[in-house]
Amino acid sequence: MALFSDAGIQFLFRWIHFLSGITWIGLLYYFNFVQGPFMAEADAATKSGATQKLVPRALWWFRWSAAVTFLAGVVILGLRRASWSDPWGLTILTGAAFGTVMLANVWRVIWPNQKIVIANAVAIAGGGQANPAAA
Repeated sequence: MALFSDAGIQFLFRWIHFLSGITWIGLLYYFNFVQGPFMAEADAATKSGATQKLVPRALWWFRWSAAVTFLAGVVILGLRRASWSDPWGLTILTGAAFGTVMLANVWRVIWPNQKIVIANAVAIAGGGQANPAAA
């Protein structure tokens, strides 16, 4: 299979979609099963340091792996000419609709709220006042 054939391009985008999806979901598991319990048990100084240094990096990978997963999926849908009228298209477009909602949640809910939390940690570490909007 030549990489620049139709099959090769689809193969490439499937792998991009697959690897970025693993990164996205892996970070979601990290946030829920590792970082969340750690933050609940950590002292204030440790929590502040992690929020200022670790969380922004993890969220960067989380946001962009979500975007790459979504965009690679859109390319695959376009290359395969997905349609609501055939069984494969119905199944994959339903999954794509869920993925679109998940992407919107990452960029429109999680990221804006986490920016507030991160800015609050930075402000407090610098001697400023706590932001009441920060969770």
